[in-house]
Amino acid sequence: MKKIFIYFFAFLFICFILPALLTKWEVATSSQENENIAENQEEISEEYIYNKYGTIKLLHTDTNAVEEVALDTYLCHVVSAEMPVDFEKEALKAQAIVARTYTIYKINHKKHDNADICDDSNCCQAWISKEDRLARWDGDKEEKWKKIEDCVNETKGKIITYNNEPINAFFHSNSGGKTELPVDVWGGGSNMPYLQVVETAGEDGYTQYNSEVELSNEEIVEKLKEKYADIQIDFNNEEDIKILEYTSSGRVKTIKFGNHEISGTEARTIFGLRSTNFEIEKIDGKIKFTVTGYGHGVGMSQTGADSMAKSGSSAEDIINHFYVGIEIKDVNSI
Repeated sequence: MKKIFIYFFAFLFICFILPALLTKWEVATSSQENENIAENQEEISEEYIYNKYGTIKLLHTDTNAVEEVALDTYLCHVVSAEMPVDFEKEALKAQAIVARTYTIYKINHKKHDNADICDDSNCCQAWISKEDRLARWDGDKEEKWKKIEDCVNETKGKIITYNNEPINAFFHSNSGGKTELPVDVWGGGSNMPYLQVVETAGEDGYTQYNSEVELSNEEIVEKLKEKYADIQIDFNNEEDIKILEYTSSGRVKTIKFGNHEISGTEARTIFGLRSTNFEIEKIDGKIKFTVTGYGHGVGMSQTGADSMAKSGSSAEDIINHFYVGIEIKDVNSI
């Protein structure tokens, strides 16, 4: 009789209990596999894919060769050329977003027939090879390059827009405490309402804030003669060298040199000044220019960005300070 019960329970175990246990194990195993697949898919989805603008055509002006390169790889070379690597990370991230925006704006408003953008900062924006960049850095060079890469990668796809279009994201070194209107630099800008005069604190702590240029009276005349052959200046007459007009940001708009009135931007170029925010002083047969700030003053100040980052501002905070009425968007959404 006991054997019958044993056989009966064995029969129940084999036919009913064991299959149930095996089914639970398979479900658990399948569930774990699905979780692993989901985790892997999530990791894959974190890799940003550009719908367009993923690669650009870069013109190397020294060789006239055009290189096709991934956008964010290109931006690592731009950010490392345009901003000091020892600046705060949020400032560098802001520079990455600004440079990406500027690049895409250039792609949509082509200046070069066979390329999207060039490596000349006087024409487009600065670029430097990794080899040259590392050669100029001190200390842990690879760690510095990784910092640049991280700032670019952590902002992948982010651009600055106005009315859902990439802006012309101008930037410069040091605003001297206040940025400039495009119209007072290039005579245009009515179609760029996002570029306004804004104030920035903390820039006076940077070497780019103050500079001086001294030129003899003879040098002043020689430099002006390169463009104005008929220049005549009476250095004993206080009215012959005089600032006539200032821009809304306090920079020199018009200045008189003898029989010519020239713009502040022209004076900056002719005399090699860092900005148009300058004062003039006559000293013993010389003209002394005392200059505040560095660059044209339009858009984001790089030292201003670093100063804000040191005070706790994020890259987004920095961008919203220097560009008015804008939105930071994913480029794939526009």
